[in-house]
Amino acid sequence: MKKAIISLCFLCAGLGATAQGIHFTNTPRRDPLREEVGKLANAVVAISNLYVDSVDNKKLVEDAINGMLSKLDPHSAYTNATETKRLTEPLAGSFEGIGVQFNMLEDTLVVIQPVPKGPSERVGIQAGDRIVSVADTAIAGVKMSKEEIMRRLRGPKGTIAHLKVVRLGIRDTLTFDVTRDKIPVNSVDAAYMVTPTIGLIRFNNFAETTHKEILQALEKLKSQGMTDLIIDLQQNGGGYLQAAADIASEFLEKGDMIVYTRGRSVPDQEFRSKGDGAFTTGKVAVLVDEYSASASEILSGAIQDQDRGIVVGRRTFGKGLVQRPLQMEDGSMIRLTVAKYYTPSGRCIQKPYEKGDRQSYAKDVINRYNKGELTNADSIHFPDSLRFKTLRRGRTVYGGGGIMPDYFVPLDTTKYSKCYRELSAKSLIINASLRYTDKNRKKINANYPTFAKFKTDFEVPDKVVEDIFKEGAKQKIEPKDEEERKSTTTAIRRMLKALVARDVWDMNEYFDIVYADDEVVKKAVELLSAK
Repeated sequence: MKKAIISLCFLCAGLGATAQGIHFTNTPRRDPLREEVGKLANAVVAISNLYVDSVDNKKLVEDAINGMLSKLDPHSAYTNATETKRLTEPLAGSFEGIGVQFNMLEDTLVVIQPVPKGPSERVGIQAGDRIVSVADTAIAGVKMSKEEIMRRLRGPKGTIAHLKVVRLGIRDTLTFDVTRDKIPVNSVDAAYMVTPTIGLIRFNNFAETTHKEILQALEKLKSQGMTDLIIDLQQNGGGYLQAAADIASEFLEKGDMIVYTRGRSVPDQEFRSKGDGAFTTGKVAVLVDEYSASASEILSGAIQDQDRGIVVGRRTFGKGLVQRPLQMEDGSMIRLTVAKYYTPSGRCIQKPYEKGDRQSYAKDVINRYNKGELTNADSIHFPDSLRFKTLRRGRTVYGGGGIMPDYFVPLDTTKYSKCYRELSAKSLIINASLRYTDKNRKKINANYPTFAKFKTDFEVPDKVVEDIFKEGAKQKIEPKDEEERKSTTTAIRRMLKALVARDVWDMNEYFDIVYADDEVVKKAVELLSAK
């Protein structure tokens, strides 16, 4: 055993590590950090060489990294190479593939829409096509996972995807060779006119291309007569800090503070408006909820603190920690928290947490719901120490985690019944919409040549709704009484109409229908319309 210990010492004596300019080298001077790193290296080498069973060294090291990070804040994290690629792809603004929007109908891939000017559209793939095989491997009727299908469809730019396609009305299977290409991943879900003068832009993250997309959306809406704007950040989990600063700059005056960061070992950093923004005069309302986080809170906090607009909805998530990505040679990554975000008035966005207690942190939104915070503004209490003042009008705003809206809109717990949520969770509603659109696409296009006509005249057939209830009953999902059946029917009709609009047109039309009776959007329109 003594020989083994001596061998370990020799093995570890030459170990070095470099990270962010720190280099560990042999030195007789006592270095506590080096000693602890050496202890960790000794443990890894000991387990690898002496443990009774064979071990996966890579997993051993990854487990050690995860173990260390788990004792820190809730947002410091490690991802392996595969996870890192999957997580960063949406923020990079593109991926490489064949360029189709699709959904699974039973166990068959149905093309919702080919990406405009994308590789699939160029070779003639159409909405409603069923892709049944990729490179002579069947993907339909074999219960292949959606993730595995996506893996087969994606691939390096310039490679060929050999597809076999079934098209309704065509007897023979069609064959397409699609040359994979860069496919844009858009952040903007919708940009449309809610009223003749009020536009709405909804986006789902803050990626490399988001600022450019927002500028394009603003120009489009201004050309349609927009004078006031709703920025919809509901369920927007954030993204790049620079993207948030660039977007905020489009609404603020030159030199206005947007956000600043402060940490123990990194310099303070300020982000200020550059001036010459694309929308600096019209009224602005920002929509937020309990899932609006990080960059969403930077943008909404800057607009609120600078008195540039109003914030409507519910208190945001409260993610105000700055992560620095540390890329490893194998493609894995550590995202290490190095600072905190502060709004222009000095509010820390980050909500309280206990180091190492990620479980309680993850349950925060549920705890808010249970305490009534999501449904009743009177359930929200802030101590005087968390009061701050906006910079121009001196309005009271609150710190303590997240952005508290200027106008609270409670979560509507009656809008979607338990029966509806279960039917939706089992994909019965979306599958019904796919089947209906698939069978009636030509008829819909003929009867409703414009979305405006569809919006006013289209009604979901009773049979489609009844079939959903029948299928739900087979799976023991039924409304408890007539009142729940009535509310569930209303919600099903609304969602089916929105889904059909999405599949025939696009996401603008989907949100136009979904938001027609949305209380948060209606409140924002009311406030912006007031003289």
